[in-house]
Amino acid sequence: MEDERQRKVRKGITIGVIACALILVGFLGSYAFFIGQVGQNKNQEVTVETGSMALTFSDGNNGFNRELNFGESAEKTFTIENTGTKDGVVSVSWMNLLNTYLEGSMTYNFLESDTEDGEYTEIVSNKNVPVTEEAEDKVLASGITIPAGVKKYYKLIINLNYTDFDQTADLQARLETQFKIADGILKDLTPVEKTLAELGKTVKEGNPNFAEPATTDETADGLYAMEDDYGTSYYYRGAVEDNYVKFAGFYWRIIRINGDGSLRIIFDGTEAHENGTSSTDRLAIESIAWNTTNYNDAKYVGYMYGGSNGNASTSKEEAQRNETNTNVKTQIENWYKTNIADKGYDGYVSDNIFCNDRSIPGKEATGWSSDTGLGYGTNATGYGATARSNVWNTDANKVQPKFTCAQKNDAFTKEDTEKGNGKLGQKVGMITADEIVAAGSGKYGTSNISYYLFKGSWYWSLSPGYMGTDGYALVFIVYASGSLNYTDVDDSAGGVAPVISLSAEYVSTMSGNGTTTSPYEVK
Repeated sequence: MEDERQRKVRKGITIGVIACALILVGFLGSYAFFIGQVGQNKNQEVTVETGSMALTFSDGNNGFNRELNFGESAEKTFTIENTGTKDGVVSVSWMNLLNTYLEGSMTYNFLESDTEDGEYTEIVSNKNVPVTEEAEDKVLASGITIPAGVKKYYKLIINLNYTDFDQTADLQARLETQFKIADGILKDLTPVEKTLAELGKTVKEGNPNFAEPATTDETADGLYAMEDDYGTSYYYRGAVEDNYVKFAGFYWRIIRINGDGSLRIIFDGTEAHENGTSSTDRLAIESIAWNTTNYNDAKYVGYMYGGSNGNASTSKEEAQRNETNTNVKTQIENWYKTNIADKGYDGYVSDNIFCNDRSIPGKEATGWSSDTGLGYGTNATGYGATARSNVWNTDANKVQPKFTCAQKNDAFTKEDTEKGNGKLGQKVGMITADEIVAAGSGKYGTSNISYYLFKGSWYWSLSPGYMGTDGYALVFIVYASGSLNYTDVDDSAGGVAPVISLSAEYVSTMSGNGTTTSPYEVK
Protein backbone atom coordinates (compact mmCIF):
# COMPACT_ATOMS: atom_id res chain seq x y z
CA MET A 1 0.00 0.00 0.00
CA GLU A 2 1.27 3.45 -0.87
CA ASP A 3 2.78 5.37 2.05
CA GLU A 4 0.34 7.95 3.51
CA ARG A 5 2.89 10.76 3.28
CA GLN A 6 3.67 9.88 -0.30
CA ARG A 7 -0.02 10.00 -1.26
CA LYS A 8 -0.36 13.44 0.35
CA VAL A 9 2.58 14.99 -1.49
CA ARG A 10 2.63 12.93 -4.67
CA LYS A 11 2.48 15.34 -7.54
CA GLY A 12 3.77 15.38 -11.09
CA ILE A 13 5.75 18.09 -12.81
CA THR A 14 6.55 18.65 -16.43
CA ILE A 15 9.98 19.86 -17.40
CA GLY A 16 10.38 21.21 -20.91
CA VAL A 17 13.90 21.30 -22.30
CA ILE A 18 14.78 23.33 -25.34
CA ALA A 19 18.18 23.07 -26.97
CA CYS A 20 19.86 26.36 -27.74
CA ALA A 21 21.75 27.66 -30.72
CA LEU A 22 24.88 29.75 -30.42
CA ILE A 23 25.43 32.96 -32.33
CA LEU A 24 28.50 35.12 -32.57
CA VAL A 25 27.85 38.54 -31.04
CA GLY A 26 31.21 40.27 -31.07
CA PHE A 27 34.96 40.35 -30.53
CA LEU A 28 37.13 41.93 -27.89
CA GLY A 29 40.83 41.58 -28.60
CA SER A 30 41.63 37.87 -28.78
CA TYR A 31 38.37 36.94 -27.05
CA ALA A 32 35.28 35.58 -28.78
CA PHE A 33 32.06 35.80 -26.80
CA PHE A 34 28.94 33.75 -27.47
CA ILE A 35 25.41 33.74 -26.11
CA GLY A 36 22.55 31.30 -26.59
CA GLN A 37 19.36 31.92 -28.51
CA VAL A 38 16.18 29.92 -28.05
CA GLY A 39 15.74 27.20 -30.66
CA GLN A 40 12.90 24.84 -31.41
CA ASN A 41 11.97 21.96 -29.14
CA LYS A 42 13.69 19.36 -31.25
CA ASN A 43 17.03 17.70 -31.62
CA GLN A 44 19.27 20.59 -32.51
CA GLU A 45 22.95 20.87 -33.38
CA VAL A 46 24.41 24.28 -34.06
CA THR A 47 28.03 25.17 -34.75
CA VAL A 48 29.63 28.57 -34.36
CA GLU A 49 33.02 29.19 -35.91
CA THR A 50 35.41 32.10 -35.64
CA GLY A 51 38.77 31.66 -37.30
CA SER A 52 40.30 28.50 -35.90
CA MET A 53 37.69 28.12 -33.15
CA ALA A 54 34.48 26.12 -33.40
CA LEU A 55 31.99 25.05 -30.74
CA THR A 56 29.05 22.68 -31.07
CA PHE A 57 26.30 22.26 -28.48
CA SER A 58 24.00 19.29 -29.01
CA ASP A 59 20.83 18.38 -27.21
CA GLY A 60 21.15 14.67 -27.78
CA ASN A 61 17.74 13.28 -26.86
CA ASN A 62 15.12 15.67 -28.27
CA GLY A 63 14.50 17.25 -24.91
CA PHE A 64 11.88 15.72 -22.66
CA ASN A 65 8.47 16.36 -21.24
CA ARG A 66 7.50 14.04 -18.46
CA GLU A 67 5.83 13.78 -15.09
CA LEU A 68 8.18 13.64 -12.14
CA ASN A 69 6.93 12.51 -8.72
CA PHE A 70 8.39 13.12 -5.28
CA GLY A 71 11.33 10.83 -4.66
CA GLU A 72 12.06 10.50 -8.39
CA SER A 73 14.77 11.84 -10.66
CA ALA A 74 14.90 12.79 -14.32
CA GLU A 75 17.96 12.74 -16.57
CA LYS A 76 18.92 15.00 -19.45
CA THR A 77 21.97 14.52 -21.71
CA PHE A 78 24.04 17.04 -23.65
CA THR A 79 27.23 17.08 -25.64
CA ILE A 80 29.60 19.99 -26.23
CA GLU A 81 32.28 19.62 -28.88
CA ASN A 82 35.15 21.92 -29.79
CA THR A 83 36.19 21.21 -33.38
CA GLY A 84 38.57 24.16 -33.53
CA THR A 85 42.21 24.58 -32.58
CA LYS A 86 41.80 26.71 -29.44
CA ASP A 87 40.47 25.74 -26.04
CA GLY A 88 36.98 26.82 -25.03
CA VAL A 89 35.46 27.71 -21.67
CA VAL A 90 31.68 27.83 -21.35
CA SER A 91 28.88 27.93 -18.82
CA VAL A 92 25.61 26.02 -19.04
CA SER A 93 22.64 27.97 -17.71
CA TRP A 94 19.02 27.47 -16.83
CA MET A 95 17.14 29.71 -19.28
CA ASN A 96 13.78 31.29 -18.41
CA LEU A 97 13.83 29.26 -15.22
CA LEU A 98 10.65 29.37 -13.17
CA ASN A 99 10.94 27.28 -10.01
CA THR A 100 8.45 27.88 -7.22
CA TYR A 101 9.32 24.75 -5.24
CA LEU A 102 10.60 25.30 -1.72
CA GLU A 103 14.34 25.70 -1.27
CA GLY A 104 15.78 22.18 -1.01
CA SER A 105 12.85 20.37 -2.61
CA MET A 106 14.44 20.43 -6.05
CA THR A 107 18.14 19.60 -6.45
CA TYR A 108 20.38 18.67 -9.34
CA ASN A 109 23.64 16.96 -10.23
CA PHE A 110 25.68 17.77 -13.33
CA LEU A 111 28.21 15.21 -14.59
CA GLU A 112 30.88 15.13 -17.28
CA SER A 113 32.53 12.31 -19.23
CA ASP A 114 35.05 12.02 -22.03
CA THR A 115 33.01 9.26 -23.67
CA GLU A 116 29.29 8.58 -23.93
CA ASP A 117 29.48 5.27 -22.10
CA GLY A 118 32.45 6.12 -19.88
CA GLU A 119 32.72 7.06 -16.24
CA TYR A 120 30.99 10.34 -15.41
CA THR A 121 32.49 12.77 -12.89
CA GLU A 122 30.31 15.17 -10.94
CA ILE A 123 30.91 18.84 -11.69
CA VAL A 124 27.98 19.96 -9.55
CA SER A 125 26.82 17.78 -6.67
CA ASN A 126 23.34 17.86 -5.10
CA LYS A 127 22.86 21.60 -5.55
CA ASN A 128 19.52 23.33 -5.12
CA VAL A 129 17.74 24.33 -8.30
CA PRO A 130 17.50 28.13 -7.90
CA VAL A 131 14.13 29.29 -6.62
CA THR A 132 12.63 32.06 -8.76
CA GLU A 133 9.38 34.03 -8.60
CA GLU A 134 9.46 34.86 -12.30
CA ALA A 135 11.29 33.44 -15.29
CA GLU A 136 15.00 34.33 -15.29
CA ASP A 137 18.36 32.91 -16.30
CA LYS A 138 20.58 31.25 -13.68
CA VAL A 139 23.99 29.58 -13.92
CA LEU A 140 23.78 25.79 -13.81
CA ALA A 141 27.50 24.95 -14.19
CA SER A 142 30.34 27.34 -14.96
CA GLY A 143 33.97 27.20 -16.02
CA ILE A 144 33.53 24.14 -18.25
CA THR A 145 36.69 23.68 -20.30
CA ILE A 146 36.38 22.13 -23.76
CA PRO A 147 39.89 21.60 -25.14
CA ALA A 148 40.47 22.00 -28.85
CA GLY A 149 39.45 18.89 -30.79
CA VAL A 150 37.57 17.35 -27.85
CA LYS A 151 33.95 16.29 -27.40
CA LYS A 152 32.52 16.14 -23.88
CA TYR A 153 29.39 14.35 -22.67
CA TYR A 154 27.13 15.69 -19.92
CA LYS A 155 24.28 14.43 -17.77
CA LEU A 156 21.91 16.65 -15.84
CA ILE A 157 19.96 14.80 -13.13
CA ILE A 158 17.03 16.70 -11.57
CA ASN A 159 15.76 15.34 -8.26
CA LEU A 160 12.38 16.02 -6.65
CA ASN A 161 13.09 15.25 -3.00
CA TYR A 162 11.27 14.20 0.10
CA THR A 163 12.54 16.52 2.84
CA ASP A 164 12.38 16.91 6.61
CA PHE A 165 10.38 20.14 6.35
CA ASP A 166 6.72 20.70 5.51
CA GLN A 167 6.29 20.48 1.73
CA THR A 168 2.63 21.36 1.57
CA ALA A 169 3.45 24.47 -0.45
CA ASP A 170 5.10 22.25 -3.08
CA LEU A 171 1.69 20.85 -4.01
CA GLN A 172 1.04 24.05 -5.97
CA ALA A 173 4.64 24.53 -7.16
CA ARG A 174 5.95 24.36 -10.70
CA LEU A 175 9.25 24.03 -12.54
CA GLU A 176 9.66 25.24 -16.09
CA THR A 177 13.04 25.64 -17.75
CA GLN A 178 15.07 25.65 -20.90
CA PHE A 179 18.84 25.51 -21.25
CA LYS A 180 21.53 27.52 -22.98
CA ILE A 181 25.25 27.97 -23.20
CA ALA A 182 26.12 31.34 -21.70
CA ASP A 183 29.19 33.43 -21.01
CA GLY A 184 31.22 31.22 -23.28
CA ILE A 185 34.75 32.26 -24.12
CA LEU A 186 37.01 30.69 -26.70
CA LYS A 187 40.58 31.88 -26.45
CA ASP A 188 44.14 31.04 -25.55
CA LEU A 189 43.83 30.74 -21.78
CA THR A 190 46.46 32.00 -19.39
CA PRO A 191 47.63 29.48 -16.76
CA VAL A 192 45.52 31.07 -14.02
CA GLU A 193 42.44 31.11 -16.26
CA LYS A 194 42.98 27.43 -17.04
CA THR A 195 43.15 26.61 -13.33
CA LEU A 196 40.05 28.69 -12.67
CA ALA A 197 38.26 26.71 -15.39
CA GLU A 198 39.58 23.37 -14.11
CA LEU A 199 37.99 24.13 -10.74
CA GLY A 200 34.76 25.15 -12.42
CA LYS A 201 34.91 28.61 -10.86
CA THR A 202 33.96 32.04 -12.13
CA VAL A 203 35.12 35.44 -10.92
CA LYS A 204 33.13 37.48 -8.43
CA GLU A 205 32.96 41.26 -8.72
CA GLY A 206 34.05 43.65 -5.98
CA ASN A 207 35.56 42.95 -2.57
CA PRO A 208 34.08 41.58 0.66
CA ASN A 209 33.95 43.40 3.98
CA PHE A 210 37.23 42.08 5.35
CA ALA A 211 36.55 43.43 8.84
CA GLU A 212 33.60 41.06 9.28
CA PRO A 213 33.96 37.26 9.70
CA ALA A 214 32.73 35.12 6.81
CA THR A 215 30.44 32.47 8.31
CA THR A 216 28.89 31.27 5.04
CA ASP A 217 30.47 30.24 1.74
CA GLU A 218 30.88 33.70 0.23
CA THR A 219 32.57 32.34 -2.89
CA ALA A 220 30.08 29.62 -3.80
CA ASP A 221 29.05 31.71 -6.81
CA GLY A 222 32.53 32.88 -7.79
CA LEU A 223 35.99 33.53 -6.36
CA TYR A 224 37.17 36.97 -5.31
CA ALA A 225 40.20 38.43 -7.09
CA MET A 226 43.29 40.15 -5.71
CA GLU A 227 46.68 40.93 -7.23
CA ASP A 228 49.69 38.89 -6.16
CA ASP A 229 53.33 38.85 -7.28
CA TYR A 230 52.51 36.76 -10.36
CA GLY A 231 49.34 38.47 -11.63
CA THR A 232 45.73 38.07 -10.52
CA SER A 233 45.01 35.61 -7.72
CA TYR A 234 41.56 34.13 -6.97
CA TYR A 235 40.75 33.22 -3.38
CA TYR A 236 38.18 31.22 -1.41
CA ARG A 237 36.35 32.79 1.53
CA GLY A 238 34.10 31.58 4.33
CA ALA A 239 32.55 28.19 5.07
CA VAL A 240 33.77 26.70 1.79
CA GLU A 241 32.78 23.11 1.08
CA ASP A 242 34.41 22.49 -2.31
CA ASN A 243 38.10 23.35 -1.77
CA TYR A 244 39.36 19.94 -0.60
CA VAL A 245 42.46 18.45 -2.23
CA LYS A 246 44.00 15.05 -1.62
CA PHE A 247 47.74 15.06 -2.28
CA ALA A 248 50.70 12.98 -1.04
CA GLY A 249 48.39 10.99 1.25
CA PHE A 250 47.06 14.08 3.06
CA TYR A 251 44.02 16.29 2.79
CA TRP A 252 44.48 19.99 2.08
CA ARG A 253 42.25 23.04 1.60
CA ILE A 254 42.68 25.47 -1.27
CA ILE A 255 43.51 28.99 -0.10
CA ARG A 256 43.70 30.55 -3.56
CA ILE A 257 44.80 30.19 -7.13
CA ASN A 258 48.14 31.95 -7.49
CA GLY A 259 48.61 34.38 -10.36
CA ASP A 260 50.71 31.83 -12.27
CA GLY A 261 47.96 29.20 -12.16
CA SER A 262 49.44 27.12 -9.34
CA LEU A 263 47.21 26.17 -6.43
CA ARG A 264 48.07 27.37 -2.91
CA ILE A 265 46.86 24.78 -0.40
CA ILE A 266 47.07 24.39 3.39
CA PHE A 267 47.47 21.09 5.26
CA ASP A 268 44.26 19.77 6.83
CA GLY A 269 45.01 16.25 8.08
CA THR A 270 44.94 12.58 7.18
CA GLU A 271 41.18 12.68 6.62
CA ALA A 272 38.69 15.19 5.25
CA HIS A 273 37.46 17.35 8.13
CA GLU A 274 34.16 19.19 7.88
CA ASN A 275 34.12 22.93 8.59
CA GLY A 276 33.88 23.61 12.32
CA THR A 277 35.71 20.42 13.30
CA SER A 278 38.30 20.73 16.09
CA SER A 279 41.10 18.22 15.64
CA THR A 280 44.85 18.17 16.16
CA ASP A 281 44.95 15.91 13.10
CA ARG A 282 44.47 19.11 11.11
CA LEU A 283 48.02 20.14 12.07
CA ALA A 284 51.19 18.55 10.71
CA ILE A 285 53.16 19.58 13.81
CA GLU A 286 51.08 19.93 16.95
CA SER A 287 53.08 22.36 19.11
CA ILE A 288 56.30 24.19 18.39
CA ALA A 289 57.95 27.53 19.23
CA TRP A 290 58.68 29.99 16.42
CA ASN A 291 62.07 30.58 18.05
CA THR A 292 63.06 28.30 20.90
CA THR A 293 65.19 30.44 23.23
CA ASN A 294 65.27 34.14 22.35
CA TYR A 295 62.43 36.60 21.92
CA ASN A 296 63.83 40.01 22.93
CA ASP A 297 64.84 41.48 19.57
CA ALA A 298 62.89 42.71 16.56
CA LYS A 299 64.91 40.39 14.34
CA TYR A 300 63.11 37.33 15.75
CA VAL A 301 59.89 38.15 13.88
CA GLY A 302 61.77 37.03 10.78
CA TYR A 303 61.49 33.58 9.20
CA MET A 304 65.24 34.05 9.03
CA TYR A 305 67.22 36.78 10.78
CA GLY A 306 70.63 38.43 10.90
CA GLY A 307 73.40 37.13 13.11
CA SER A 308 73.28 34.19 15.45
CA ASN A 309 70.65 33.43 18.05
CA GLY A 310 71.13 35.70 21.07
CA ASN A 311 73.08 38.53 19.45
CA ALA A 312 71.27 41.88 19.47
CA SER A 313 70.65 43.65 16.16
CA THR A 314 71.77 47.27 15.77
CA SER A 315 70.02 48.20 12.50
CA LYS A 316 67.00 47.22 10.45
CA GLU A 317 69.31 45.97 7.70
CA GLU A 318 71.12 43.69 10.13
CA ALA A 319 67.91 42.46 11.77
CA GLN A 320 66.43 41.48 8.41
CA ARG A 321 69.43 39.69 6.90
CA ASN A 322 68.44 36.14 6.00
CA GLU A 323 71.30 34.33 7.72
CA THR A 324 69.85 32.15 10.49
CA ASN A 325 66.77 29.91 10.35
CA THR A 326 64.10 30.18 12.98
CA ASN A 327 63.13 26.95 14.68
CA VAL A 328 59.77 26.80 12.88
CA LYS A 329 61.42 27.13 9.44
CA THR A 330 63.80 24.26 10.20
CA GLN A 331 61.01 22.02 11.49
CA ILE A 332 58.56 22.65 8.66
CA GLU A 333 61.22 22.04 6.02
CA ASN A 334 62.19 18.78 7.72
CA TRP A 335 58.51 17.76 7.64
CA TYR A 336 58.29 18.56 3.93
CA LYS A 337 61.42 16.58 3.11
CA THR A 338 60.15 13.50 4.95
CA ASN A 339 56.52 13.61 3.81
CA ILE A 340 56.65 15.22 0.36
CA ALA A 341 60.13 15.27 -1.21
CA ASP A 342 61.37 11.87 -0.03
CA LYS A 343 58.13 10.26 -1.22
CA GLY A 344 58.56 11.54 -4.77
CA TYR A 345 56.03 14.39 -4.76
CA ASP A 346 58.38 17.38 -4.88
CA GLY A 347 58.08 17.65 -8.68
CA TYR A 348 54.39 18.48 -8.38
CA VAL A 349 55.08 21.51 -6.16
CA SER A 350 55.85 24.99 -7.53
CA ASP A 351 58.54 27.28 -6.17
CA ASN A 352 56.20 30.13 -5.20
CA ILE A 353 56.70 33.07 -2.86
CA PHE A 354 55.93 32.82 0.86
CA CYS A 355 55.89 36.37 2.24
CA ASN A 356 57.35 37.08 5.70
CA ASP A 357 56.41 40.77 5.41
CA ARG A 358 58.85 42.76 7.56
CA SER A 359 57.97 46.10 5.96
CA ILE A 360 57.61 48.91 8.51
CA PRO A 361 54.81 51.33 7.59
CA GLY A 362 55.10 53.52 10.72
CA LYS A 363 52.73 54.71 13.44
CA GLU A 364 50.37 56.55 11.07
CA ALA A 365 49.59 53.26 9.35
CA THR A 366 49.62 50.97 12.39
CA GLY A 367 47.79 53.38 14.70
CA TRP A 368 50.17 52.44 17.51
CA SER A 369 51.45 55.47 19.40
CA SER A 370 54.56 53.62 20.61
CA ASP A 371 55.63 52.56 17.11
CA THR A 372 59.17 53.85 16.49
CA GLY A 373 59.37 52.52 12.93
CA LEU A 374 62.96 51.39 13.54
CA GLY A 375 62.70 47.59 13.25
CA TYR A 376 65.75 46.46 15.21
CA GLY A 377 66.83 45.65 18.77
CA THR A 378 64.17 46.31 21.37
CA ASN A 379 62.66 49.30 19.57
CA ALA A 380 58.86 49.06 19.52
CA THR A 381 57.90 48.37 15.89
CA GLY A 382 54.73 47.46 14.05
CA TYR A 383 54.89 45.58 10.73
CA GLY A 384 52.85 45.57 7.54
CA ALA A 385 50.24 42.98 8.48
CA THR A 386 49.67 44.79 11.79
CA ALA A 387 48.49 47.86 9.90
CA ARG A 388 46.29 45.82 7.56
CA SER A 389 44.46 43.74 10.17
CA ASN A 390 43.12 46.42 12.57
CA VAL A 391 45.25 45.61 15.64
CA TRP A 392 45.53 49.22 16.88
CA ASN A 393 43.77 51.40 14.34
CA THR A 394 40.02 51.71 14.86
CA ASP A 395 39.01 52.27 11.24
CA ALA A 396 37.54 49.01 9.91
CA ASN A 397 38.00 50.34 6.37
CA LYS A 398 41.74 49.89 6.89
CA VAL A 399 41.33 46.11 7.12
CA GLN A 400 42.70 45.55 3.63
CA PRO A 401 44.80 42.40 3.14
CA LYS A 402 47.15 42.05 0.21
CA PHE A 403 48.90 39.17 -1.54
CA THR A 404 51.91 41.07 -2.86
CA CYS A 405 55.17 41.11 -0.92
CA ALA A 406 56.52 44.58 -0.18
CA GLN A 407 60.20 43.58 0.11
CA LYS A 408 62.01 41.05 -2.09
CA ASN A 409 64.11 40.18 0.94
CA ASP A 410 60.92 38.84 2.59
CA ALA A 411 59.71 36.92 -0.49
CA PHE A 412 60.90 33.43 0.45
CA THR A 413 61.51 31.02 -2.44
CA LYS A 414 63.79 28.05 -2.93
CA GLU A 415 65.50 28.60 -6.29
CA ASP A 416 63.73 31.59 -7.80
CA THR A 417 65.90 34.66 -7.24
CA GLU A 418 64.14 36.82 -9.83
CA LYS A 419 60.96 37.38 -7.82
CA GLY A 420 62.08 35.81 -4.55
CA ASN A 421 65.08 35.62 -2.22
CA GLY A 422 66.08 31.97 -2.84
CA LYS A 423 66.43 31.30 0.90
CA LEU A 424 64.07 28.33 1.37
CA GLY A 425 65.48 24.87 1.94
CA GLN A 426 62.24 23.28 0.67
CA LYS A 427 59.22 24.54 -1.30
CA VAL A 428 57.01 24.96 1.75
CA GLY A 429 55.89 27.77 4.02
CA MET A 430 52.89 28.88 6.07
CA ILE A 431 49.79 30.96 5.55
CA THR A 432 50.03 34.76 5.95
CA ALA A 433 47.87 36.99 8.13
CA ASP A 434 46.59 38.62 4.94
CA GLU A 435 45.44 35.26 3.57
CA ILE A 436 43.73 34.49 6.89
CA VAL A 437 41.77 37.76 6.78
CA ALA A 438 40.93 37.26 3.09
CA ALA A 439 39.69 33.74 3.90
CA GLY A 440 37.17 35.19 6.35
CA SER A 441 38.63 35.43 9.86
CA GLY A 442 37.47 39.02 10.20
CA LYS A 443 39.61 41.78 11.69
CA TYR A 444 42.17 41.05 14.39
CA GLY A 445 40.70 39.31 17.45
CA THR A 446 37.40 38.21 15.87
CA SER A 447 36.33 34.61 16.56
CA ASN A 448 35.06 32.50 13.67
CA ILE A 449 34.53 28.75 13.94
CA SER A 450 32.68 28.52 10.62
CA TYR A 451 35.27 29.37 7.99
CA TYR A 452 37.47 26.70 6.46
CA LEU A 453 40.68 27.75 8.28
CA PHE A 454 39.26 27.01 11.74
CA LYS A 455 41.04 23.97 13.20
CA GLY A 456 40.24 24.25 16.91
CA SER A 457 43.95 24.60 17.70
CA TRP A 458 46.54 27.36 17.61
CA TYR A 459 48.77 27.46 14.55
CA TRP A 460 51.41 29.86 13.29
CA SER A 461 51.16 32.27 10.38
CA LEU A 462 54.18 33.56 8.49
CA SER A 463 53.45 37.22 9.29
CA PRO A 464 55.36 39.36 11.83
CA GLY A 465 53.13 41.17 14.32
CA TYR A 466 55.24 43.66 16.25
CA MET A 467 58.15 44.20 18.61
CA GLY A 468 56.53 45.16 21.91
CA THR A 469 57.46 47.76 24.50
CA ASP A 470 57.85 44.88 26.98
CA GLY A 471 60.76 43.45 24.99
CA TYR A 472 58.87 40.58 23.32
CA ALA A 473 58.77 39.92 19.58
CA LEU A 474 55.37 38.63 18.40
CA VAL A 475 54.12 36.85 15.29
CA PHE A 476 50.54 36.41 14.08
CA ILE A 477 48.83 33.14 14.86
CA VAL A 478 45.37 31.60 14.41
CA TYR A 479 43.81 30.96 17.81
CA ALA A 480 41.70 27.94 18.73
CA SER A 481 38.64 30.18 18.28
CA GLY A 482 39.60 30.77 14.65
CA SER A 483 40.56 34.40 15.32
CA LEU A 484 43.64 36.12 13.95
CA ASN A 485 45.79 36.99 16.95
CA TYR A 486 49.47 36.97 17.89
CA THR A 487 51.79 35.44 20.44
CA ASP A 488 55.41 35.59 21.60
CA VAL A 489 57.90 33.90 19.32
CA ASP A 490 59.07 31.59 22.13
CA ASP A 491 55.52 30.34 22.82
CA SER A 492 55.32 26.61 22.03
CA ALA A 493 51.50 26.52 22.02
CA GLY A 494 51.34 27.05 18.27
CA GLY A 495 51.23 24.22 15.77
CA VAL A 496 52.06 24.14 12.07
CA ALA A 497 49.79 23.70 9.05
CA PRO A 498 52.21 23.64 6.09
CA VAL A 499 51.32 25.51 2.91
CA ILE A 500 52.51 24.50 -0.56
CA SER A 501 51.64 25.44 -4.14
CA LEU A 502 50.69 22.66 -6.57
CA SER A 503 51.94 23.35 -10.08
CA ALA A 504 49.48 24.44 -12.78
CA GLU A 505 50.47 21.38 -14.82
CA TYR A 506 49.53 19.10 -11.95
CA VAL A 507 46.24 20.89 -11.39
CA SER A 508 45.26 20.36 -15.05
CA THR A 509 45.21 16.59 -14.48
CA MET A 510 43.09 16.56 -11.32
CA SER A 511 39.67 14.93 -11.07
CA GLY A 512 36.96 15.26 -8.44
CA ASN A 513 34.74 18.18 -7.45
CA GLY A 514 36.53 19.41 -4.32
CA THR A 515 34.10 18.02 -1.75
CA THR A 516 34.90 15.83 1.25
CA THR A 517 33.68 12.75 -0.61
CA SER A 518 35.25 13.67 -3.95
CA PRO A 519 38.31 15.85 -3.31
CA TYR A 520 40.45 17.12 -6.17
CA GLU A 521 43.24 14.63 -6.86
CA VAL A 522 45.17 12.80 -9.53
CA LYS A 523 44.05 9.19 -9.48
